[in-house]
Amino acid sequence: MLDSTNILGSEEWCRLDDMSIPAIKARVDSGAKTSSIQASKVKIFTKGLEDWVRFEVNPIQDNRSISILCQAKLYDVRSVKSSLGISEERPVIKTPVTIGGNTFEIELTLANRDTMEYRMLLGREAISARYLVDPSKSFCQGDISSDEITKKYRPYMNEKSGLTLGLLASNPELYSNKRIIEAGEMRGHKVVFLNVENAYMKLDASSPEIRYRGGNILDKFDAVIPRIKPAVTFYGCALLRQFDTLGVYCLNSADSISKSRDKLFASQLFSKHDIHIPITGFAKSPMDTKDLIRMVNGSPLIIKLLESTQGKGVVLAETNKAAESVINAFKSVQTNILVQEFIKEANGQDIRCFVVNGKVVASMQRQAQKGEFRANIHQGGAASKIKITPEERKLAVKSAKVLNLDVAGVDIIRSNRGPLLLEVNSSPGLEGIENTTGMDIANVMIETIERKLKYHN
Repeated sequence: MLDSTNILGSEEWCRLDDMSIPAIKARVDSGAKTSSIQASKVKIFTKGLEDWVRFEVNPIQDNRSISILCQAKLYDVRSVKSSLGISEERPVIKTPVTIGGNTFEIELTLANRDTMEYRMLLGREAISARYLVDPSKSFCQGDISSDEITKKYRPYMNEKSGLTLGLLASNPELYSNKRIIEAGEMRGHKVVFLNVENAYMKLDASSPEIRYRGGNILDKFDAVIPRIKPAVTFYGCALLRQFDTLGVYCLNSADSISKSRDKLFASQLFSKHDIHIPITGFAKSPMDTKDLIRMVNGSPLIIKLLESTQGKGVVLAETNKAAESVINAFKSVQTNILVQEFIKEANGQDIRCFVVNGKVVASMQRQAQKGEFRANIHQGGAASKIKITPEERKLAVKSAKVLNLDVAGVDIIRSNRGPLLLEVNSSPGLEGIENTTGMDIANVMIETIERKLKYHN
């Protein structure tokens, strides 16, 4: 008869003494050949004449704040194919594991298991000739209560009281940047201002890095909040991709920001996903100018630079002749523009919806100054609190989702044919909307990061 000490359930508690991990729940999977453990910020380094690997483990699935820094001798680097068929190189270590009363050495692949229910997987190489698996049972080698887990990890809980957040921007004196730093610190986190132009990168398959002026390596961040001005979009997005490579969560990804900044590409995505926008035209040749104007229902019409922001680079042409002159002038200097119908019935008003994590958290109506068609507050527009319609709310949420933005300022205009999307801003300002609505939006942004990282204070 089989001894119960030789049977594993579908999940078991493991102890990894060499890594100072007192308890980690593992999924027992005889279908997988190798064992793996969740690891972030993985870095291979040289110790003496040997290769070692340093990494962080978050052993408890729903508590990102517990992080254990580990290091071990590098045993191997293997190419592993994901469920999507994508191959990547992963370090492998050897370490003793204790299950119940048994301790033995296993190979562990260091993998990003952040989205997985279990932080560790026990494959058949580890359990073969040692155990039989009964998938109908759990914790055959002993369960651990949540109170016991809390007790085991109490020393690590005191070690780190908050997250370390980077605010990637250009001007620390801006209202929005000051508020985000203030909100993060109020919630017990360390917030570091990072000037986009003072950071630089090391591109290397085994040890990628981001450094800051003076040579400091930026490797302690849990998340980065991008507030990238249009002039540094290209470089700022390159830095965000590097942070992502290092396993740092970015509140708005490089891909999302790039899409939102390219007004033509964004407009094409909106059309593709049945999001209604004012009729928009784009052409390369000045030969097509007259038809381009007719296509958007003639004058008056709006002419926008593809990379305009805060109402800058946006022109109202009141007659067809004026429109032709402006369009051809822009084209003569090789500048890309969009031509867009003018929504007369909006009367110089638009709505800014602030979307965070798939929800509209605040909305305001902006009214242009007399004689001005742009309602942007930066152009002198006046703001007031507004209750948006369910249709407008749905439009704002969908527009942010299409660009995959966790934080977005969505501008909507009311027309005779319903709400129309004007544009989506990936670094929306906080001053106007916080002062108008009284909402603490900076705090909502920090809470979103906590939820994404499963952080509990």
